Amino acid sequence: MTRTRKDNVKIPKQSQARALGKASAVFIACSCWILPAYAQSQGYSYSLYGTPGLIDMPTAQSAEDGELAQTFSTFDGQARATLTFQLTPRLSASFRYATLDNFSVTGERTWDRSFDFRYRLIDEGRYRPAIAIGLQDFMGTGLFSAEYIVATKSIGDRLSVTGGIGWGRLGSYNGFSNPLGRLNSGFYTRPGFSGLGGEPNTNAWFRGDAAFFGGVSWAANDRLTLKLEYSSDAYITESTRGLPADRFVHRSPVNFGLNYRLRPGVDLSASYLYGSVFSVGASFRFNPKHPPAKGSLGRGPVPVKPRISRNVSPADWGTGWIVDDARTARIENILSQLLAAEGMELEALEMSGTTARVRIRNNRYEAMPQAIGRTARLLTQVMPASVEVFKIEPVVNGMVPSVTTVRRSDMETLENTSDSAWLSYARAQIDPSSPAEGPQSRPDLYPRLTWGLSPYMDVSFFDPDQPLRADFGAELSGRYEIARGLSLSGALRQPIVGNLDSGRAAGSVLPHVRTDANLYAKADGPLLDHLTLDYYYQPAKNLYGRFTVGYLEKMYGGVSSEILWKPVDSRLAFGLEVNYAKKRDFDQLFGFQDYDVFTGHASAYYAFGNGFHGQLDVGRYLAGDWGATISLDREFRNGWKVGAFATFTNVSFEDFGEGSFDKGIKLTIPISWVTGQPTRRTAVTTIRPLTRDGGARLNVNGRLYETVRELHDPDLKSRWGRFWR
Repeated sequence: MTRTRKDNVKIPKQSQARALGKASAVFIACSCWILPAYAQSQGYSYSLYGTPGLIDMPTAQSAEDGELAQTFSTFDGQARATLTFQLTPRLSASFRYATLDNFSVTGERTWDRSFDFRYRLIDEGRYRPAIAIGLQDFMGTGLFSAEYIVATKSIGDRLSVTGGIGWGRLGSYNGFSNPLGRLNSGFYTRPGFSGLGGEPNTNAWFRGDAAFFGGVSWAANDRLTLKLEYSSDAYITESTRGLPADRFVHRSPVNFGLNYRLRPGVDLSASYLYGSVFSVGASFRFNPKHPPAKGSLGRGPVPVKPRISRNVSPADWGTGWIVDDARTARIENILSQLLAAEGMELEALEMSGTTARVRIRNNRYEAMPQAIGRTARLLTQVMPASVEVFKIEPVVNGMVPSVTTVRRSDMETLENTSDSAWLSYARAQIDPSSPAEGPQSRPDLYPRLTWGLSPYMDVSFFDPDQPLRADFGAELSGRYEIARGLSLSGALRQPIVGNLDSGRAAGSVLPHVRTDANLYAKADGPLLDHLTLDYYYQPAKNLYGRFTVGYLEKMYGGVSSEILWKPVDSRLAFGLEVNYAKKRDFDQLFGFQDYDVFTGHASAYYAFGNGFHGQLDVGRYLAGDWGATISLDREFRNGWKVGAFATFTNVSFEDFGEGSFDKGIKLTIPISWVTGQPTRRTAVTTIRPLTRDGGARLNVNGRLYETVRELHDPDLKSRWGRFWR
């Protein structure tokens, strides 16, 4: 018996009884629930799709919480590159970029971008398997679209058994009528793909024929794992598209493979697929929680200097301590030198009674509690015995977001206790600063010039014609600080080698606010990357302001103004940004083009806890469109950030073009995580499936929320473990 699908391909259909019989055998094998094991975290590896799985089929296993994995696989003219992030212990997300040779009837290569989600519903226990549900290519072109429910049970320490049911691609071999159709007849039919890609294909999820899949994985030793699977993917699309001589041949549903762990974090794989082709692959995985440099390679902290006697009154200091300028100057000079040795600067010092108030600039330590802790240690070295209270105020861009008060006696008693981090946080006091109060900045700090010469790299991902493009060159950057909060900064670049200018030409019906990027990349330099006058200020308690004017970024100049309300102990913040932007000339020097626009956003920020931060921006974008951007980041205690964003505006999906709406992934990597050396430098990368004109924002440096929040209580608390380091 045969059945004709919508694409006019005839596929043999087994009787429902035969299919269920095979499936029963698979599920009986995978339901060995009488043996204890925990498959969700045991011996997982990555499939050809770049998700935890067997060979081409998924399992219910999950990677370690926080793990990032980049996988590559290729077979029969098809290649897949997948980035997978274990967002929570149960939820993972994947972004895949694939290419298929001779996919179209004209023999052209096809590029495809797709997203996956997988959620582990049930953990494996003594008598139950782990169970997960997944959406594969749930908002792309539908080329790899599938849904599944899968169970995995481990038997002992080396063997795991998997069985599942799939829809879409995973329901295309030996499929049977969808059991969900008994709930609603609409589940019996799976609609074909339509649109421009990038939209969630909700009308197709769990619809159409279903099929069973399964397999086993056996760890021969600590490095080598052997795999056998029964696949429910008939590879219909690959078998019927392209040139006749190059079509994929599906001869068998049984796949054989092996996975070899070359070293921790690096796996190699090889497989024989569908009775016709061989595949090879590699996966590179790491976890932001586990830096490659074990421990810090920087200098250790100065120990706390205990007082001989704490019962000393201010009168015992001598006559007129507060007005003894010479003695105060000596302490200020010594403290300045000690802070400089720690990579920090003394902004201001004020002493009165039993209190010392110090303002510092942290130029070295990625975690602010580490800078605060080291400053408190140094104060025990230089302050008279009668000074009991240290008020430490880190300064960022001229602003003082908070005041951390620690008692000297707590420093002396807690330094070597077993729970020193938590106890020191519990006894510390974090308060908002008062803009009108505080010590005056040292007169020798302003004005001053700092500069540097370094290499730079600009990268573009996933251009349909060339998936990876980059420019390399030299950058001369400088900053002239005129007064506290007021500075002039800029960067001059000279490209040396690269291919960013080879991107496809703009094809947008919207104003070309971003799709002219390749024309900017054609300039041979020197290029003025940015040149701005920046002013940061605190107009009132819990309020912060920024005003920026000049060449804001490589494509736009203009004026940007921002105000932020953020209480020091609040998880919630609100901001408002207003910009006037004018498009720069392609040579990126001092000229402008005719296009200009007013943009702006009202923003809400919320720290959910456990490292998750959300942001909602509502307003007008560079192309004049109105809408909102939703962002969610996961931030690790060592400064790593992994986030995703999506923007929806009043531009229709058709006018937006391929991809339908703006979306992407953002990675922030602290350099100290890689080198082990303390530094505040980071590497930031934004990965977009496509760069279009809808939903585009200005790239303004130094926006307020990220500048301020690291010195407010929620962030300080989450990273207080570095206070004693």
